Amino acid sequence: MDGNIRFMDNISKTEIPIGVVASATSTRVLEALTQLREDIISGILKPGEKLRVQHLKSKYGVGAATLREALSLLVSESLVTATAQRGFNVAPISLQDLKDISETRTMLEVQAAVESVKHGDEEWEVQLIGAYHRLTKVEEGTEDLANSSTAIWEQRNIEFHEALVAACPSRWIRQFRSILHTHSERYRRLSLQTVGVSRNVHIEHQEIFDAAMARDTKTLVKVLTNHIDKTFDVVYQMVKEDPSLNPIT
Repeated sequence: MDGNIRFMDNISKTEIPIGVVASATSTRVLEALTQLREDIISGILKPGEKLRVQHLKSKYGVGAATLREALSLLVSESLVTATAQRGFNVAPISLQDLKDISETRTMLEVQAAVESVKHGDEEWEVQLIGAYHRLTKVEEGTEDLANSSTAIWEQRNIEFHEALVAACPSRWIRQFRSILHTHSERYRRLSLQTVGVSRNVHIEHQEIFDAAMARDTKTLVKVLTNHIDKTFDVVYQMVKEDPSLNPIT
């Protein structure tokens, strides 16, 4: 870890968002932060929804001050918006926002992956192989990723992508790439809930893994870019065919 600053790379872990000093943030705040983030990403808390502190403090089992601090941290991650005198709301979503996220994430994630492949050592390979193996077991063990296997697959998917870029020497690229990955998750999960999985995600992951292990950066750029673009394509097509299916504004 670089200094005292960490970013929430994995939604299942209680880590510090970028720009937050660990010693200044209580465990209770981090727990509330983690739960709120997951509920926003998963769609339990809807885009644009008013986040009433008095209501949510009982739901998350924390005091009002703790909840406000957690919500303020989520404002810094752009998952929550805050307006003077009007409180907090879940950040809205839109096709333009998704397009911007996808394009920017492509730039950062592809660069991070390429740099990771160039600098990755034997330990990096071992970690990537392990992450890919765990992900494969889930993907090959279920016919529908939008069912009860979703939670474990989400975790394995995050671990795989984190392992892929782990050897990138730039912590800033890794951290900002993680921010965009989190936002991309909101849209990808929306498409899962609405239209399910209409693509062979395992084949996409296999192509990424094979290119990385072969140190074939040209192919890696191609297949990883395609993988990220697929989320935008699926959601865009979903809205185009039936705008009433989802709450995107």
